[in-house]
Amino acid sequence: MKALRMQPPAPVAVLGAGAFGTALAVVLAEGAGSAALWGRDAERMEALRISRENAAHLPGRRLPGKLRISAEIGEALGEGGAGRGIALLAVPTQALRSLLRTHREALAGHALVVCCKGVERGTGLLPTEVVESEIPGARTAVLTGPSFAADIAAGKPTALTLATRDPEGESLQAALSLATLRLYLSDDPVGAQLGGALKNVVAIGAGMAIGGDFGESARSALMTRGFAEMVRYAALRKARRETLFGLSGFGDLVLTCTSTQSRNYRHGLAFGAGKPPEEKATVEGVMTAHAVSEASAEEDLPVTHMVSALLKGELSIGEAVESLLSRPLRRED
Repeated sequence: MKALRMQPPAPVAVLGAGAFGTALAVVLAEGAGSAALWGRDAERMEALRISRENAAHLPGRRLPGKLRISAEIGEALGEGGAGRGIALLAVPTQALRSLLRTHREALAGHALVVCCKGVERGTGLLPTEVVESEIPGARTAVLTGPSFAADIAAGKPTALTLATRDPEGESLQAALSLATLRLYLSDDPVGAQLGGALKNVVAIGAGMAIGGDFGESARSALMTRGFAEMVRYAALRKARRETLFGLSGFGDLVLTCTSTQSRNYRHGLAFGAGKPPEEKATVEGVMTAHAVSEASAEEDLPVTHMVSALLKGELSIGEAVESLLSRPLRRED
């Protein structure tokens, strides 16, 4: 992998105008002096540029005047900064490959920081692996951890993991760190991404436990065993177990499994209560559950397999609970 040689100030563009992408663009524009926000829908991006508000995804938060808004990817990336800019990829995991394939030439040479959490269905690839398969030799990193878009946009203190194998990752860490956004550097992008992906699956299960009226104790047990499963699966993927005990694993798990701000948790709540899920909400944990379960059918991943089967309609919640409780007794260690 090529080195991340950032010569500040590097142009920063956020690709993806959902809630999280918009929040990152807002704080980067305010804290770093300038940033760009890109979305593929030209009409919508023009509306954002005029109104200075992303009412659909981040209502009530004014977009700063220093934030450039565009549906032209070359304009957003800053054509004059080719080869030294930073592109934050904040589109859903299942849409990432299409973005890369469509804009491969424009993205080549930039530091590509993945901000989505999940596993690509059909390939089982993590987001940085998708990037590297579409843009060989790309300079990649992942930004992940416990964070809600509304908190970031409001300037509330947030700590995240920035994971990259590049020996010069510290310069990227410095370029993206802000007064209210503290980034901890890691050289285990696989572990960081697995934590961010798998915690969404556990969060759906936690929501199902509460929505199905199984109680707080059941949720706590599911979170605990789900976390053990996350660590176990990370080891299978040659990630470091200790990475899962950091912000990108345990930290993100606690936040996502206990707050109704989490779309994955709300999806589980609705499912458990027998209610329809929210429309137009990106719930990364759904596809991640299916992708991991399908690619690891023989592995000991009871929570992931259960959540996937429930979402596919292959099990009822009652059957799922009975299946988990009837597993062979074992030692906790």
